[in-house]
Amino acid sequence: MGVTLGVVVLTMGDRPAELTALLDSVRAQDGSGSGVRTVVLGQGVKLSELPDWVDAVELPENLGIPGGRNAGVERLRELGGTDVLVVLDDDGLLPRTDTFRLIREVFGQEPRLGIVAFRIADETGHAQRRHVPRLGAGDPMRSGPVTTFLGGGHAIRMRVIDQIGLFPAEFFYAHEETDFAWRALDTDWRIDYRADMVLQHPRTDPARHTTYYRLTARNRVWLAKRHLPAALVPVYLTSWALYTLLRRPPLSGLKAWWSGFFEGVCTPYPPRRPMRWSTVWRMAKLGRPPVF
Repeated sequence: MGVTLGVVVLTMGDRPAELTALLDSVRAQDGSGSGVRTVVLGQGVKLSELPDWVDAVELPENLGIPGGRNAGVERLRELGGTDVLVVLDDDGLLPRTDTFRLIREVFGQEPRLGIVAFRIADETGHAQRRHVPRLGAGDPMRSGPVTTFLGGGHAIRMRVIDQIGLFPAEFFYAHEETDFAWRALDTDWRIDYRADMVLQHPRTDPARHTTYYRLTARNRVWLAKRHLPAALVPVYLTSWALYTLLRRPPLSGLKAWWSGFFEGVCTPYPPRRPMRWSTVWRMAKLGRPPVF
């Protein structure tokens, strides 16, 4: 029996045309008519009419990105028979029809592959630097092992979720993928970036919202407190504080960042399960030690 896929899409109900286009691209995938369940979750909104092959779930409130994904995972578990979870942004698009076939092939061939990160590119094929999950970005067309993945388009083996747990719902927005990735790496799963698995996505700048700065800073602190060996916590937080200052954010953004930073310091977020030093070394060999 082949690898079965389950697709999860979160929406706020404000992109109906984009969501329709995304679902059309899901349906157009090679072999998508068999073994693919698609769940669309409305984050505290009433969903517009969706195709009859889509499982529509209206959440009573906005659970945030990780909480919404967790609800999608639980729905797929209720439906049963999913080997690999595929998460797609509601304003994304699968421009190629072979993406699901590639996912099935790679997860079927690589038993220790836990997560695949898609290449996220705009309508012209350009990938923003922040969308390449490697330190210094490098060539977006180069596939290979990485230490994190992007939320907009990725695939996760369900056995990884069964082993390490769901996304950290309290994060609400920002760095939930890094939290998940670090837990996966610490249990010896591999994460690959695949340039041939493409999610087309419009160019955006998340820093246009001050909430971005606050949650990014708070969740960085929580991430360090939860998963880093004690000796690395101050190094990691200092390096990110310096990086933020060097980027010279607007005053409103900087104030929000520091507010979130101190919120993270003052707010406990258990459990603390520091990664093994062997995982730190493994990440360093992959070019991204957990101090940057």
